[in-house]
Amino acid sequence: MAQAHVLGLPRIGVHRELKFAVEAFWRGEMSATALQETGRQIRAANRRAQRKAGLDWITVGDFHWYDHVLSTLALVGGLPARFGRAPAALSLDDYFVAARGDAGQSAMEMTKWFDTNYHYLVPEYSPQTRFGEGTEWLFDDVAEALAEGGSVKPVLLGPLSLLYLGKEKNGLADRLSLLPDLLTQYERVLARLKTQGVTWVQIDEPILALDLPEPWRDAFTSVYHRLVPIAPSLLLATYFGDVSEHAALLAALPVAGVHLDGVCAPKQLDTFVAQWPQQKVLSVGVVDSRNVWRCDLTKARALLAPLADALGERLWVASSGSLMHCPVDLASEGRLDKQVRTWLAFAVQKLAEVALLRRSLDAAAFASADVSAAFVADATAQAARRTSPRIHNSLVQKRLAALTDAHARRASDYPTRASAQRAWLKLPVLPTTTIGSFPQTSAIRRARADFKRRALSHLDYLETMRAQIRLAVERQEAYGLDVLVHGEAERNDMVEYFGDLLWGFVITEQGWVQSYGSRCVKPPVIYGDVYLPEPMTVTWSAYAQQLTDKPVKGMLTGPVTMLQWSFVRDDQPRERTALQIALALREEVAALEKAGVRVIQIDEPALREGLPLRERDWPSYLAWAVHAYRVCSSGVADDTQIHTHMCYSAFHDILPSIAALDADVISIETTRSDMELLGAFEAFAYPNEIGPGVYDTHSPRVPSQAEMERLIEAALARIPAERLWINPDCGLKTRDWAQVDSALTNMVAAANAVRKRLSAGQRPALAA
Repeated sequence: MAQAHVLGLPRIGVHRELKFAVEAFWRGEMSATALQETGRQIRAANRRAQRKAGLDWITVGDFHWYDHVLSTLALVGGLPARFGRAPAALSLDDYFVAARGDAGQSAMEMTKWFDTNYHYLVPEYSPQTRFGEGTEWLFDDVAEALAEGGSVKPVLLGPLSLLYLGKEKNGLADRLSLLPDLLTQYERVLARLKTQGVTWVQIDEPILALDLPEPWRDAFTSVYHRLVPIAPSLLLATYFGDVSEHAALLAALPVAGVHLDGVCAPKQLDTFVAQWPQQKVLSVGVVDSRNVWRCDLTKARALLAPLADALGERLWVASSGSLMHCPVDLASEGRLDKQVRTWLAFAVQKLAEVALLRRSLDAAAFASADVSAAFVADATAQAARRTSPRIHNSLVQKRLAALTDAHARRASDYPTRASAQRAWLKLPVLPTTTIGSFPQTSAIRRARADFKRRALSHLDYLETMRAQIRLAVERQEAYGLDVLVHGEAERNDMVEYFGDLLWGFVITEQGWVQSYGSRCVKPPVIYGDVYLPEPMTVTWSAYAQQLTDKPVKGMLTGPVTMLQWSFVRDDQPRERTALQIALALREEVAALEKAGVRVIQIDEPALREGLPLRERDWPSYLAWAVHAYRVCSSGVADDTQIHTHMCYSAFHDILPSIAALDADVISIETTRSDMELLGAFEAFAYPNEIGPGVYDTHSPRVPSQAEMERLIEAALARIPAERLWINPDCGLKTRDWAQVDSALTNMVAAANAVRKRLSAGQRPALAA
């Protein structure tokens, strides 16, 4: 009979227990012992949930204090040498310094995990990199699980993916040169797990879903021929895409089984089954690990049934990937719209779906009353969702049909617009600004919560938010910033806030997922056509503009980011949903402009994140993503300045599309890469204005004025002064006011110092 398992579970806890414990530890309010106890409780709860659902294998090793890539580096002694920590003696404090930095060292760079909204810490590989015996944390987790009994399956990021997802530093020519040393540590880890009594290990190699260079593909054969003899049975897991081009390779590897993503790429299954060796397990992920819609059980069973006939007990039924990208438990939702709720499944519910599908493959079990009833209930919910009148909005459909190419073009080209904008903005060279948000203090969060539960009147809430806006404007004027923001006190999140005000979205109470470290987000659920019933931001931005003679930016989240950072309906193409959001935002942009807000930032930090994993699929995605952005941003006058912002990503390969957005100003995160990204913008000759970050807002560390001056001068070596802006890497909502005061004071002082040197005719040091 087939077996059931999942590739991993959320590690944050049902109520974000890990977030609150880790942040208390950072503040010195919780001991390491207490933090470790919180982790133990989360791990125990995840194991209980798997057992209760009836899974055959209990997945462990998927819990991490900050990031699974960082934890794997800690396990194999591969943290960057610049942190000066002995691998085997690594403490939690040491681990968090690598993630967040300290007074002496900047944090490791972050970037997106494939095409998800999760950020991983990027390994740094240099000629000095040495791997060695690292932390015991994985073995401790396994011991906890084995003590409870049952079949335990640890999960481990594979060696080739660990190397491939890193960066070469300090003259290292080829990361693959480090592979022999790294494999010694993987041998040690796998042998240790086997000694503990583990019989199967899930070893993740997600890079197989990428356009993998030939040397990396060829390395799989030698790597797994070396590891398999000393390891427990290995289930090599792939996910996020089609790996059918590697079918022969994976069939020939000596691993005991392979996992395939049957949600992202169901067609690949036929290729594998046709040539699958008799002795190997094939794990098939049919329950979506990245979205919240309940599994169509009838459809999934129809996919699995012929595989069960062909493979028998060698078929494992699974989630498509790790459930870390899903909220934890739908049972935590007390106020969710009752109809929409019947269409959803969170991680705990997906465990039950996996187990139910495995049972349904047995004829007798499929005919049983409980399995039959579950399939009938699911079919009823699926039909209700398809036919619900709440899904479609005729007005939205008419507006889509009326769109023309003219809706996606500004009236004039950038040089003409830039001249008009400079005439009225009258900004100095190297204008300073921020990305949008200011500290979300406990008082702000409390006021929002009180208003939501009606313990604070609308008038009192309005005045509380206005007071925060006044504070933000006063402080920005004191810093000497040139273009201000209203601070976003009213916003809980840059996507959730808008989702709460747009039709076609629903907001959960506890639908949290991890974005990075202790940072969690609560993606809205897009269940129907998107429509703007009334302006969402005009009141706040217009009020801020009334308080100052300096320009204030209106702040919006762009259509692609709204799409990427939501759980999106799966009953129409994603590009159609993006265009619906773009039309709603177009109306909001027009309302801001009419209210006198003439600098408008439409953020698209997820543009690169949404890029398909295979290059052959890029042109189609980039075409509709750019079109959606231009639809929402193009209906304004020449002298209204459009900004956009993008987060940590490798932009090198999509710069033509970024330029095609035709935003007047783009701000990007560059601090952790030490302005490395600007080289790509320089080589491409990016035509519009650009603000490379000079201050890492994801770390509590406050950089000095001198440090920021160095970064500004590095930017000036690549970008002409008349097109360069000075700003932090990202928003400031996670920082406190003391950190912000110091950092922005230093930033403005650094800009002023460099301006003086420019006015005196001094060239940037790095340009000399």
